[in-house]
Amino acid sequence: MLLARLTEANGAPGQEGEVRDLIRAELEAHVDEIKTDALGNLIAIKNPDAPGPRVMLAAHMDEVALMIVGIESNGYLKFRPIGGVDPRVLVAKSVVVGAKKVPGVIGSKPIHLQKPAERERPFTIQELLIDIGAKTKEEAERLVKLGECAYFTTKYEEIGNGKIKAKALDDRVGCELAIRLLQEDVSFPLIAAFTVQEEVGLRGAGVATYQVKPDLALVLEGTTASDVPGTDEHKHATTVGAGPCITVIDRVSIPYPPLVQELFALADEEGIKVQVRRNTAGGTDAGRIQLSEEGVKVATIAVPCRYIHSPVSVMSKDDYEGAYKLVKSYLKRLQEREASN
Repeated sequence: MLLARLTEANGAPGQEGEVRDLIRAELEAHVDEIKTDALGNLIAIKNPDAPGPRVMLAAHMDEVALMIVGIESNGYLKFRPIGGVDPRVLVAKSVVVGAKKVPGVIGSKPIHLQKPAERERPFTIQELLIDIGAKTKEEAERLVKLGECAYFTTKYEEIGNGKIKAKALDDRVGCELAIRLLQEDVSFPLIAAFTVQEEVGLRGAGVATYQVKPDLALVLEGTTASDVPGTDEHKHATTVGAGPCITVIDRVSIPYPPLVQELFALADEEGIKVQVRRNTAGGTDAGRIQLSEEGVKVATIAVPCRYIHSPVSVMSKDDYEGAYKLVKSYLKRLQEREASN
């Protein structure tokens, strides 16, 4: 399954090559042009010279990861997060490091050696190390280079009643949606921008949009769902199983209101269950896309995912299918509108 391969591929911000190669191989037979820019964005174009609006689908390839920044004399690896990672989710997690995918584990002082005060607080990043089984710095240096990244090793798996658990659902689920939608037949120019470095400041999206020059853009994401015990309902942001969510405002963007309302109306007409993203924290590539050149009309459609930016996330297959049906219906509506003009 494509989503399984996408989530199990590794791609830290600025090191998205493995994911990019997988997407390119999947799309080459379905598009007229596919290219990689200097920053690493992958841009796939269908019907470049056709009449009609230029529509861009945007999804980021990068995932949160851990960059190796030091190698100790005893062979342990020091690291720092790339993207927002909570240190409390890291202890005793299995990882692979670098191009050689060297296996390792994130280690800490065991609880029976901790002082009482240490047990009352979470470990800091500085107190954690990656153990790859090396005995010396020289041995570790033969396996790992500074600047390489460590990735969680979670495998894709279907669980429970129509749920999926995997790493990097933020935003490989968006990548999978964009790939699938680009394989549909459309009459107008449809471009997918698979962007880089979203997790460290939305860096690839502006560069990609400047090249594509879209009339409108749909950002496809995996977003926060906090529908877990101990969290008040009004703080859930989104709810897994309640349908894909549509953003009305977040920290970096106010999506184009007429486009947002059209998506809600279309969902109602098509019987697609959707929800509003009920939290303004965080942001997506929409923030950079809508500010490109003379401005771009944007909307963000996302699949709710529990536990994002951690070793494993959980999403609903029904929410994913709802997102696909909504965007497909919108593209069909757009095509019908153009044909009647």
